[in-house]
Amino acid sequence: MLQKLNFKPGFDKMVTESGGESQWIDGDFVRFRYGLPEKIGGWEQLTNSNNTLPGAARAQHAFTSIAGEKYVAIGTSQGLFLYYEGEFVDITPIDNDVITGANFSTTSGSPTVTVNKTSHGLLDGRYVTFSSVTVPTGSGYATTDFTNNTFEVLNKTNDTFQITMPTNSAGATSGTGSAQIDPYIIIGPTFQTAGFGWGTASWGGASGVTSTLNGALSDNTSGTGGSGTSITLTSTTNFPITGGTIRVGAEYISYTGITGNNLTGITRAVAGTRSAHSTGASVEFYIAWGQQSLTSTVTLDPGLWSLDNFGQILVATIHNGETFTWNSGTASARNVRATIMANAPTKTRLTQVSDRDRHVFHFGTETTIGNSTTQDPMFIRFSDQENFNVYQPTAVNTAGTFRLDKGNEIVGAVSGKDYTLVLTDSSAYVIQYVGPPFTFSIRQVGTNCGLIGQNALSYSNGIVFWMSGEGGFFMFDGTVKALPCLVEDFVFTTSTDNLGINFNSSQLVYAEHNSLYNEINWFYASSNSEQINRCVVYNYAEKLWTTSSLARTSYIDTGVYDLPYATEYNKTALPNFPIQGITNTYGASTYYAQETGTDQVNSSGTTSIDAFIQSGDFDITNANNIANLQGDGEYIMSVKRFIPDFQVLTGNSKITLLVNNYPNDTAVSSPLGPFTVTSSTDKIDTRARGRLVALKIENDAVGETWRYGTLRLDAKPDGRR
Repeated sequence: MLQKLNFKPGFDKMVTESGGESQWIDGDFVRFRYGLPEKIGGWEQLTNSNNTLPGAARAQHAFTSIAGEKYVAIGTSQGLFLYYEGEFVDITPIDNDVITGANFSTTSGSPTVTVNKTSHGLLDGRYVTFSSVTVPTGSGYATTDFTNNTFEVLNKTNDTFQITMPTNSAGATSGTGSAQIDPYIIIGPTFQTAGFGWGTASWGGASGVTSTLNGALSDNTSGTGGSGTSITLTSTTNFPITGGTIRVGAEYISYTGITGNNLTGITRAVAGTRSAHSTGASVEFYIAWGQQSLTSTVTLDPGLWSLDNFGQILVATIHNGETFTWNSGTASARNVRATIMANAPTKTRLTQVSDRDRHVFHFGTETTIGNSTTQDPMFIRFSDQENFNVYQPTAVNTAGTFRLDKGNEIVGAVSGKDYTLVLTDSSAYVIQYVGPPFTFSIRQVGTNCGLIGQNALSYSNGIVFWMSGEGGFFMFDGTVKALPCLVEDFVFTTSTDNLGINFNSSQLVYAEHNSLYNEINWFYASSNSEQINRCVVYNYAEKLWTTSSLARTSYIDTGVYDLPYATEYNKTALPNFPIQGITNTYGASTYYAQETGTDQVNSSGTTSIDAFIQSGDFDITNANNIANLQGDGEYIMSVKRFIPDFQVLTGNSKITLLVNNYPNDTAVSSPLGPFTVTSSTDKIDTRARGRLVALKIENDAVGETWRYGTLRLDAKPDGRR
């Protein structure tokens, strides 16, 4: 007897597989529209040349100049860039601390140039430009070879560093020529990390990072089991992924990387005596005297930006740093770098433009402008109306200050319809423009609803949505409300069979509206990752949740452009943005247009998006001699055939009937499955048998997409054993 299989829309991850009857419990790269699941849209890389940016992109903001030129400002951990007409433009500010009195040494036939400057203070990986250049005589270089390029600092010593020129030197020189070194502004770490050094943790002490061997080590040069070059631990949590040294008994063993729970690239007995070690032997990451500890109570926030526009002027603030502006309306604007905002505070957590009344807010800023030691994480300062260069309050302007009192720090802020919502780590406040003499009113609207990270909030259609550090989701539509969430444990709780959010990377969380599908996306890092690798999505129109492995470090909605734009970060990739001698020290960010096509398309080619959705278990009963799929598991179910139903099906899709007899058993595909389904498939004959049956729909090939309907199943009871 054919029966329809109907499932509630959205994911429910608060139930077990056997308890999730009539529900979808898992999936990846899917969304719901009008109650039906479908594969999400694809994405396509936006630039073809010089198409990856250095560092991890942490913010985006789209705006338009008065002349109608469309821009997206992109702030990465290494710089500030514009996307304009398919290309990237570098507008990264130059550090105020320029370095004068440098000269050069060259080698004939080599592009490597040594820059000589006593106690220059630069580190490897820093980007620099040069000005006031006198070229070394006989090198064959022109002034423009130095002044028209950006260079990465390489092989630094206390008094020298090297750069890579666009061409080889024509001759050897030593300590000739002259230049001023103009370093890029320092933005911050690529990831959220612990701070080390004197005053933050011990030096030369115990690492505090331990584990045990998961497999024996023989007395030879090999790894676990007496073979290979890796050692398996029960857990590699907190072991440095870049390598180091471990101590097992009296033997010290070096490694170069980590894959899962394996320390890879091992070298036995780099110190101590090599010997055999049994399974379960203690393993400690080794810290030598003079090396920094791996434990710390100090947290360093990642290099973040807050980006907004004051008309056609971009306002860009480095998290806990300075604020810069870039005017899109000036002559040759794209040849000019962002410059520091005059008279503004020098240390601010974030900035926000109040569009309706034309003020610029500085949140978590200085109580005394220009004195960074007076930064107060709960202090707010706002500019004069229509003038972001005036912050000192007087009787004839509207500049002012106030301080919030509920919480430890202001975490984020967003502009609503006629208000600015400010979120601390514990509370919510609304700021509204009221005009002179008070300029703004401020009132507390929520408690125990703090924001988890600077970018973990988004405004859409009169409502602000955010992820809380308290472990949940909230909204503000005039009042603060908790959002019921059926994937909450999956997102926030880490257990033996689930990896929740990495709270130590909370500042990486990035939220944004996707108005094409009435969705709010939160991108976050799971507990086993230091970078974003997951997404949780709330469909506010249908009030349902989904999760996916879509990893985007920043995202902007449609508006200036017709599609959402997003960035993806690869920590080992080499950027190809034109910086001379650039390395992959800080990884690279790729820029995509989202919701286009069915696949992922970048400079490497086209690959499939492997989407799937899986139901909870359903079972069968035989009440009154009538088979019913809303059963209680008393009977074994026998499935003879099913009739697929897709509203949209391009290419193929695979349908799997997952069967088992008890909740703790591992579900396996029915015989003959998975079944390949096309738009012309009428029915599928099968021989599936089990007490519990689940449905899985998926695709894994280029050009495939689908929208599921309602499957019909021919099933009957087949005994109780």
